[in-house]
Amino acid sequence: MKFRAERDGLLEVLSTASRAAAPRSAGIAGTPSIQLTLRGNRLEATGSDPDLVIEVRTEVAGEADGSALVPARLAVDIVRALEPGAVSVVGSEDEVRLAAGRAEFVVRSPLGAEITRLSSVGGEGIVLPAARFAEGLRQVVRAALTDDTRAPQLTGVLMVATESGLRLVATDSYRLAFRDLVGLSALGAGSEVLVPARALGEIQRLVAGEPDGEGTVVLRYSDLDAVFEVGDVRLTTRLLKGPFPDYERLLPPSYPNVLTVEREAFGAALRRVRLMVRDAREASTPVRLTFSDDGVELTVLTAESGRASERVAGAYRGEELTVAFNPGYLLDGVEAVPGDELLLEVIDATKPATLRAGSQDDYRYLLMPVRVS
Repeated sequence: MKFRAERDGLLEVLSTASRAAAPRSAGIAGTPSIQLTLRGNRLEATGSDPDLVIEVRTEVAGEADGSALVPARLAVDIVRALEPGAVSVVGSEDEVRLAAGRAEFVVRSPLGAEITRLSSVGGEGIVLPAARFAEGLRQVVRAALTDDTRAPQLTGVLMVATESGLRLVATDSYRLAFRDLVGLSALGAGSEVLVPARALGEIQRLVAGEPDGEGTVVLRYSDLDAVFEVGDVRLTTRLLKGPFPDYERLLPPSYPNVLTVEREAFGAALRRVRLMVRDAREASTPVRLTFSDDGVELTVLTAESGRASERVAGAYRGEELTVAFNPGYLLDGVEAVPGDELLLEVIDATKPATLRAGSQDDYRYLLMPVRVS
């Protein structure tokens, strides 16, 4: 294998593929690696772990077809460190040589490394507007569980076909987010698939890297796997199995206590009082929200650092009460809500509260309060 490519383009290709070559797979398939395959002027870089495969295609100046394996992290670091301009790459079964300017690196192909190949999914594919789909993912993926040892199905995002379109749902059992994408018919009537949040986070990242917001995401899925295509990148992921919580029963028909506040002002105040949480020992320190007719007071009290409080003006309807939340989870919800106006709806200090926009009702973020003395 032999080709030449511009450093910046090659770096982008390797960086994208390497995101599937997760370090956690090292004990399963040797050193996390990228497979480079050249056919003519077409280079394909593939990174994988047992559950995720990312394939990136690009045009290069090809000289000799072939393929080679390189350690993912090392290859990315080397190309990033090279001077701008053309990079020459020569690969064999045992090693890969990368050269630019006066620098040359000879990297041995990792022993025992493997590239996972998930099942191919055929069919015409479902075309989704990239910017709108990615915005829905941005709002929902944050609520998924990140630790797959507790409840693997909660590490996914449920994609559900509804009468109005497509619904995205995620929960880690402490919070829940859902977004309705009205008018998008991504699945058959009554269908649902549970896609790992990690894979959808990569889709969100890929769309953000596209030059404009008018692109598309093409989706194909089977009982086992789902394939997403964004430009020259194809991402294949295993689907999750297992019962997903009956989230609809958590949605109250109404709330007796409702705060309406300017979203940016509330978020800025929350970030400031959260500064009192200085280290891991205080990470679970809650923020107390005390509601009254003219708005809300945010308070963080820690045994070691001290106390911070700030009042944010707003309109409040309901009884005076104090409710406490995990400040990180609360800030996630504030940042995900669209628009300038934020509604915080509360039943009492023990039942889930809801954050949503004042001007639209297609996104909701439910959050369990924290019990405090």
